[in-house]
Amino acid sequence: MTTPSALERPQGVPFARRLAARLVLGPALLLSLLPPRRIRAVLGWARRGAAPATAEGALDARDALCAVSLRCAGPQGCLPRSLGAALLCRLRGTWPTWCTGVRTVPPFAAHAWIEAEGRPVGEGMPDGYFTRLITVGPRRRPTGR
Repeated sequence: MTTPSALERPQGVPFARRLAARLVLGPALLLSLLPPRRIRAVLGWARRGAAPATAEGALDARDALCAVSLRCAGPQGCLPRSLGAALLCRLRGTWPTWCTGVRTVPPFAAHAWIEAEGRPVGEGMPDGYFTRLITVGPRRRPTGR
């Protein structure tokens, strides 16, 4: 749907970032097998203490996952790709908004993606193309008085 094909996988991803992407790939694949409420609970726990991710950092994480995994780069890899990208951002101390939802235009299709700075990251679709059903965003820091 909105993913690079295996022939268009990102090139030039630094070795350290590819290694980190491989590290989070296994947990992301296992997490993708859980029911949505469990995924939300695990991601809610993982995001604790993280700063909001920048669009550039989130795109780097997404590209790293696509560079190391054909499954994540493929058309059916949106869930493990989005989970892995969120976990990879977390390794750097940041957290994007992880989203899952559906397309707003026919045909019906479910999709999972990450957002940063209020916009989908690396999706190539206009704002409003997807309707969010579940989101796990960065925690708001309490303002001190």
